[in-house]
Amino acid sequence: MIKLLVGLGNPGSEYEDTRHNAGFWLLDAYARELKLSWTMDNSFWGLVARTQFQGQKVWLLKPQTFMNVSGKSVGALARFFKIQPEEILVAHDELDIEPGQVKVKKGGGHAGHNGLRDIHAQLGSSDYWRLRLGVGHPGDKAEVLNWVLKKPSHDHRKAVEEGMARCVKALPLLLSGEMGKATALIHTSKPVRPKPAPPPSSPLPSTSPDTPK
Repeated sequence: MIKLLVGLGNPGSEYEDTRHNAGFWLLDAYARELKLSWTMDNSFWGLVARTQFQGQKVWLLKPQTFMNVSGKSVGALARFFKIQPEEILVAHDELDIEPGQVKVKKGGGHAGHNGLRDIHAQLGSSDYWRLRLGVGHPGDKAEVLNWVLKKPSHDHRKAVEEGMARCVKALPLLLSGEMGKATALIHTSKPVRPKPAPPPSSPLPSTSPDTPK
């Protein structure tokens, strides 16, 4: 059973609608579905909400520490309430998945995601569940930081929200630990492919992939 739902993101209005805050978007959707309100808890360096499911307390957490030190918040709450790694589900943005797709995963590496990296370190384990919320890849590794700290296009945001809607429907299955059934509901056989951006109104000079722009 899942006892702690975590959404990763950065605090502050300037980051609210950026791709890196996809985890926050989903936790807000869960809070709305459960009719919960957020309270800042300085003991856990985050916004928290609490509910009951099948007679067990379930915590929702949005760390307010900034992404790179998310584990400080997650670790503090998990240790205080004696929540084990396998009872934690972390929702986060995922570059390697198209917008609209969501993947359920347990354990494994952090794939360069600094929020997951810090959670690994603070929990002393990677054996927790993840909801990998696809936000797409810019196509150039050098552009990744700029990409995740920008707002997605309208089509991309709509696709991400469609994926999150499936996550909301699957919430009872996720909380009860029925991950196989949850996965079947959440996963899609084909990615939702947003419409490509319109071509520029005037032609641009051609460049090779290695030519600085």
